[in-house]
Amino acid sequence: MFDRASTFGDTLDSPAGRAVLETHLPGIAASPMATQFRGARLGQLVALVPALEDPAAQERLWNALAALDEGDDVRPPYAPAIDPDPHYEGEEVTRGAASVVLPAATAKWGVLEVRFEGPRHGNPFVDVELDAVFTRPDGSTVRMGGFYDGDDAYAVRALADAEGEWRFVTRSTARSLDGLSGTVTVAAAREGDHGPVRVDGFHFRHADGTRHRPLGTTAYAWTHQPEALQEQTLQTLADAPFTKLRMCLFPKSYLFNANEPADFVFAGSLQDGFDLERFDPAHFRRLEQRIAQLGELGIQADLILFHAYDRWGFADLGPAVDERYLRYVVRRLAAFSNVWWSMANEYDLLWSKTGADWERLAAVVGEEDAFGHLNSIHNCRPFYDYAKPWITHVSIQRVDVYRTAENTDEWRERWGKPVVIDECAYEGDIDQGWGNITGEEMVRRFWEGAVRGGYVGHGETYLPTSAGGATDATALPGADDAEVLWWSKGGALHGTSPARIGFLERLLAEAPDGVWNPLPSDWDVPWGGTETHRVGYFGFNRPRFRNVVLSDGAWAIDVIDTWNMTVDRLDGTHRMTARVPLPGRPFMAVRLIRVGD
Repeated sequence: MFDRASTFGDTLDSPAGRAVLETHLPGIAASPMATQFRGARLGQLVALVPALEDPAAQERLWNALAALDEGDDVRPPYAPAIDPDPHYEGEEVTRGAASVVLPAATAKWGVLEVRFEGPRHGNPFVDVELDAVFTRPDGSTVRMGGFYDGDDAYAVRALADAEGEWRFVTRSTARSLDGLSGTVTVAAAREGDHGPVRVDGFHFRHADGTRHRPLGTTAYAWTHQPEALQEQTLQTLADAPFTKLRMCLFPKSYLFNANEPADFVFAGSLQDGFDLERFDPAHFRRLEQRIAQLGELGIQADLILFHAYDRWGFADLGPAVDERYLRYVVRRLAAFSNVWWSMANEYDLLWSKTGADWERLAAVVGEEDAFGHLNSIHNCRPFYDYAKPWITHVSIQRVDVYRTAENTDEWRERWGKPVVIDECAYEGDIDQGWGNITGEEMVRRFWEGAVRGGYVGHGETYLPTSAGGATDATALPGADDAEVLWWSKGGALHGTSPARIGFLERLLAEAPDGVWNPLPSDWDVPWGGTETHRVGYFGFNRPRFRNVVLSDGAWAIDVIDTWNMTVDRLDGTHRMTARVPLPGRPFMAVRLIRVGD
């Protein structure tokens, strides 16, 4: 038999397997691409066949392959689920005997953490179940699962979302940790801390009502790099305009990503193997420090929970370990107000997971996250069903080499949710088509998305001189690594788009309520904003003038050069119609602001 885990090459080498592939994957099995994909898993390749986006069509393929007599039907079983040990501590242990370490007053929107000194015998990561029910000052309750933090320490965390005195009581399969109670105080929020981001129609707000615009960037593996390079990344972000950062919990193995991290989610290493029943608390504490530092910069940490770019086995852990990992991660990190969840980067490339698997895993995140952080899932080719109720916003990748942000308003209407194009390609000069667009094109895509009421994400893939490129990486910590590209490892930004993205952010902030929505548009110019604050974007077109029709009232007219970052207001106010002179350059926009009756 053959299945999702079988390689394309092995299946193709079987006459019976080839016949099935030529029936269900004819565009690959009977094409020059057959050689290119020999090492790929069948579960990955189905994402490349539009006809197999239908679950019923996929089921027919898997059934046909399973019916074959050929192929390897002996696969190592996945690790089983491990239930907590109900007899972890005997009757001789006094209930609630563990020591409690209460925090000082926690600022609103901060991490409210109660720690316990408890038992360490056996394997507390899997043997002990612990949670706490917190009662807020208004009497509402919230349950949060606890976790073992190594060295006799356990913790339960909550996001401090209400000022005043909180009460808690624990529940545990370990007698010494069961029935512990106490009170903790939540003080006023720190200046500039606005709480977690929530969906607000087609846009976003923080919990305190402050507008959030997710103009994000990407540094997938920045927390898996040497500490000095991580610090450089934070310095770069402090001077950049970005308000969200996409980043992976598991390390990345791919082009320009061959270095080995110092530590991992699980205890162990590639050389010695990983203990999938034990996590590495020190690794998580370092990750949490970085998440907190992003929060201090006003940046949301968009945490990618799974991805396919893997050489350590993390992409195919099996259902039980996947769930164990998710519960531990969410219990540790859901108390951070600047966390977003991304179930996967390019979910369809994770060959071992089906749609039902993703629904099951998303339910685990929802169960463990009592504070309802934003959650989505990112595609490579076929879209996920973003209408699913657990999905808060559309996290999407380009669908065409050229046209992506132009679909923003269509996607808003299709799914009725905010649209965040987290991957529109990257400004850079590597050999891959997804990583060599110009700064001008990156900025154009941001604007095309913005005037249609959505948000576009940034990334950068410039080659350093040590790898044959033109950017100077000699001043970077870790400059001996010839593969320090921002999109994965962070470091420094070299491109021309970030400053222009910051300019766009300032213009968005000037709109009523701080957002643009799509407006009725011309056939050749998209318009966005509000009825009294209209923005038209010309993109790569370069007219010398534009006649505009104005609604009732007096209007001010601005000519915006989105590349040179200038706003020039025409003299006087205008009524009915106006001829707007333009410089005949690409990347221009006009803004019409109603200033009187």
